[in-house]
Amino acid sequence: MNEEMSLRPISAYAGEIKPLLPARAFQPARSRLSWLPLHTLSIALLMLAIQRDWLPPLLLPLVSLLIGASFAGLVFLGHETLHGAIVRGRRLRHVVGWLCFLPFSVSPRLWVAWHNRVHHGNANHAGRDPDAYPTLQEYRGNRRARVALDGFGIGRRKLRGLVSLLFGFSVQSVHQLLIARRERYLTRAELTRAWLETGAGVALFAAAFVWLGPVGFLFGCVLPVLVANAIVMGHILTNHTLSPHTEVNDPLANSLTVTVPRVFEFLTLGFGYHVEHHLFPWMSSRHGPLVRDLLTARYPGRYQSLPLLRALQRVHRTPRVYAAPNLLYDPKTGEVASTLGPSLEPTAAPSSRAPADVNATTLSRDGLGRRLGTRPKTRLRRSRAEQ
Repeated sequence: MNEEMSLRPISAYAGEIKPLLPARAFQPARSRLSWLPLHTLSIALLMLAIQRDWLPPLLLPLVSLLIGASFAGLVFLGHETLHGAIVRGRRLRHVVGWLCFLPFSVSPRLWVAWHNRVHHGNANHAGRDPDAYPTLQEYRGNRRARVALDGFGIGRRKLRGLVSLLFGFSVQSVHQLLIARRERYLTRAELTRAWLETGAGVALFAAAFVWLGPVGFLFGCVLPVLVANAIVMGHILTNHTLSPHTEVNDPLANSLTVTVPRVFEFLTLGFGYHVEHHLFPWMSSRHGPLVRDLLTARYPGRYQSLPLLRALQRVHRTPRVYAAPNLLYDPKTGEVASTLGPSLEPTAAPSSRAPADVNATTLSRDGLGRRLGTRPKTRLRRSRAEQ
């Protein structure tokens, strides 16, 4: 079956699923706003404990972990808020979003343009989605992309790829701000405001440095930001990285839901329900399980879900360059791997975009091939236990 013929736009799924959902699923989840004072108070008290030397030095790494977890929690809250899933008033959304993204000094107007509009409108579409990994043609034509991907990109069993977990969200946020005007995400006036909002966040970090001192700043801000990066990127890297590039914005093909123990699902506000989120981005993820049950019942062969750790393991082991829409390729070693795909066979890479020795027909569906002609390593299993 031709890949593009099997894809369906978001509207097709939404038209079938929305009538089956209760009206309450589309109401703002205002109670989730209580996470804002809880995380803020936790961060303030822990930083105060560092500044006043209330804790023995051996406990400082634990404090950094707790602050980082709250930083990440704020980002998950800000993400849902700026989609309009928690409060609907535009000004209140903006204020809450700015407060929630303060750990990364990300402007909420930049986030809405970059994430809500461009990413959601073009999820995993090669050349259009700013979060998508490159095609082989893009990789060969962009030196900076090659250096970043070969040096610090996650995948191919590289330990230095962990840099993507520790710094990925921070680096990507700065990059998107720098290219926002060129890519026409923001007007000149909007970009000026975005820089001011970012600058205000940086100023608060500077004030924290003065208040906490160098050692306190390390444990109260620097290490927590790395922890928050790891938590946030641990989810982001599994959202689409293992899925095929698609020209049709089909969330059951280009997105992956990841599952975690219930306590972590609660703390991350159900961010792992990513297929569901792309289908109804303005809906709170607290209704993710309900949408999931409807999707698995109606599209059991298409819905994609893996446990988070298993998905991260697969990201770590596979290449990150797309030689074809559903074929991942490592230009350095020749390693190939198929993407996850809803009943899609791997597509052979066009000769104009990949070396002649990249031939997806040597791979079994959803298998991992170390090199051309080797036996696939694993096979994706989509049992209900993993969903």
